[in-house]
Amino acid sequence: MIIYMKIILLKDVQKLGQKNEAKDVADGYARNFLFPRKLAIAATENALKKLELEREQQKELAEKELETAQATVEKLEGAEIEIRAKVDKSKNLYAGIGAQQIIKALNDKNFDLKNGRVKIEDQIKELGEKEVVIEFPHGLEAKIRVTIAPEK
Repeated sequence: MIIYMKIILLKDVQKLGQKNEAKDVADGYARNFLFPRKLAIAATENALKKLELEREQQKELAEKELETAQATVEKLEGAEIEIRAKVDKSKNLYAGIGAQQIIKALNDKNFDLKNGRVKIEDQIKELGEKEVVIEFPHGLEAKIRVTIAPEK
């Protein structure tokens, strides 16, 4: 006769479940495999309360992150920045402009981009204007205009 035990997973376990899930598993599997490897703990009343509290905190954190990202997207949408770069006599850039330079230019203009990701296929290698998309968590995006101008 197999005795089952309720557990809470501490890490993702293949073919069983993901972190912070409560599962029923065979007693021997829990005691001989999951507990020694610190993959799970017994689902006591206190552990279940702690798990519920943790889930609520994660939900609140995700909501705050979404609000922050939405505010940043609204602030960024349609923004224009200018990046000055060294060029040779025939107006070719010595080095391409990449995501790091764009983020630095935005941060210099007081846009706080902690969790934004610049989406460009390749470095910008020519003078002029280019539309760049900045991606944020929760599928949010902001389009900005980047102007590459020669250094004076």
